[in-house]
Amino acid sequence: MPLAAPDVEYLKTVIAERSGNVISSNQDYLLESRLSPVAKTMGLDNVEKLVAELRRRPASQLHDRVAEAMTINETSFFRDIAPFDAMRTDILPELIRRRASSKSLSIWCGASSSGQEPYTIAMLIREHFNELAGWNVRILATDISDEMVKRTQDGLYSQFEVNRGLPAPMLIRHFERKGTQWQAKPELRRMIDAKKLNLTTPWPAIAQFDIVFLRNVLIYFDTTAKSKILTRIHKSLRPDGYLFLGGGETLITLNVPFVRESVGKTVCFRPVTA
Repeated sequence: MPLAAPDVEYLKTVIAERSGNVISSNQDYLLESRLSPVAKTMGLDNVEKLVAELRRRPASQLHDRVAEAMTINETSFFRDIAPFDAMRTDILPELIRRRASSKSLSIWCGASSSGQEPYTIAMLIREHFNELAGWNVRILATDISDEMVKRTQDGLYSQFEVNRGLPAPMLIRHFERKGTQWQAKPELRRMIDAKKLNLTTPWPAIAQFDIVFLRNVLIYFDTTAKSKILTRIHKSLRPDGYLFLGGGETLITLNVPFVRESVGKTVCFRPVTA
């Protein structure tokens, strides 16, 4: 039987409060498919009983697990290639010139899922920018899901996952076989610092970044949450830094201090300073 309307609304409220993810009415069907595995791991027969357990334990970590289960973890290597081309041809060469004295470069991939995006950036740097070998290059990868953070730390991917966007020569250079899977080599994994972070709750103190990737994430938040997240990102981005959003995402309806700028065949957003 489908979930009762009060249970659906309760779940949507829990998910929105814990993650900022707003589940629309045409996505209600996802509640059953995504939360049934969570119910089974708890020894519960169905999602209806999971809802009852959530109501019984309103302050439990189970609420976080439910919110994490509803997160969209769609990603691939070199997804939407234009931003990576722009980094290679324009942005990184310019930042290398600007940061020559400090020899430091910081990149943040927010809501990075299982890590293909930060690993793509790490490979791009190793393939094209040998001059960064002696620099302090930090790639921070964050996600709301403990499972996704662990996957990024492990750098372990199935054959299907590496077939999605990763050229075979790069696979051989930067990954090694682990049974039926492929694992990023240690030197690549060392470039990435994977941590858990909920974009909608208070952030810990983090250093300022030269580049921030927050692609295909804001579409799941309401206007208020989007504005809060982007205002925080503005404070975390250096004055001459770059913000990348998803190809279909825009800031037109938001009152946030960024200006749109074309770079190569893509667009990014630059912070506006007072």
